[in-house]
Amino acid sequence: MQIIPISSGSKGNCYLVTVPGSAILIDCGIPIKSIKENLWHRGFNLSDIDGCLVSHEHGDHVKAAQALADMGVDIYTSAGTAEAAGLHGHRIHTLNLMIGVPIKSFYVYPYLVEHDAKEPLAFSVSCKDTNERLLYITDAMYFRYNISGVTHLMIEANYDPEIIAENAENGRIDMARAKRTVNSHMSLETAKLTVERMDKSRLREIWLLHLSNDNAANDFKERIQEVSGVPVYVA
Repeated sequence: MQIIPISSGSKGNCYLVTVPGSAILIDCGIPIKSIKENLWHRGFNLSDIDGCLVSHEHGDHVKAAQALADMGVDIYTSAGTAEAAGLHGHRIHTLNLMIGVPIKSFYVYPYLVEHDAKEPLAFSVSCKDTNERLLYITDAMYFRYNISGVTHLMIEANYDPEIIAENAENGRIDMARAKRTVNSHMSLETAKLTVERMDKSRLREIWLLHLSNDNAANDFKERIQEVSGVPVYVA
């Protein structure tokens, strides 16, 4: 399983996940033109994409979803997200919580998470052919589930609690923005705790997602690597 970050952060999130003979997108929060260009540079066309998983309705995750659907890409998301984002058409597939769906070589399970959105999801993405399992968690205060057998972890590590508190106190960021971030995004400390508590017996690599430009630190990679013991990358 190969994870290829196309975009990560508040300006837009989009990731390409491939196994031999199959490819999906996870989130599509950048313009459709940018997605097509990025795929082309990596040797893919939209016709090679077997589906797109959308975590929630905020623009930096859903921007291109309707355009993708109109161009023939199947979109998989929650009913709440589809309604909030105004997604429509036969290419929009709504998922039932913790009930798996096949997407060519992949099998996807959705899990409800805590975020300021209507029905936000995390995803477990398995591939029987390669015996791998990806866990994707973004825009969530925490993750309450214990998923075994994860080989690839993609997890938000948005901010350092000490940095965001100092920035808010010194006026470098708006207090309302700081409160919203703390109440809807995953801190580095929560990401560390999630990694510490999870089953790491098969874990191979971790990707850190959605780091804040203002409230993160350069040592996030090293701090997660200390508790995981596997290679850590920043998307």
